[in-house]
Amino acid sequence: MSTTNPVIIYTSTHCNYCKQVKSFLSDRGVTYEERNIDLNDQYGEELWNTGLRSVPVTVVGERSILGFNQVELNRALAEWQS
Repeated sequence: MSTTNPVIIYTSTHCNYCKQVKSFLSDRGVTYEERNIDLNDQYGEELWNTGLRSVPVTVVGERSILGFNQVELNRALAEWQS
């Protein structure tokens, strides 16, 4: 899952939690790459290969965070930005 952008969000088209994660990151000025599994089968396969089976999954550096977990997102962002 390596990429030039250290923050990746795996999403689906009609996922409200996905929208919340994107808004949460945008409000904090964090740029991210969105990988919508409904629009690209490769992204779905990447997500499947991680062992996770639902969205949103936010990847910050080497950490994967399932769902809209503000505490874990803040912790991962703080570690990544330090």
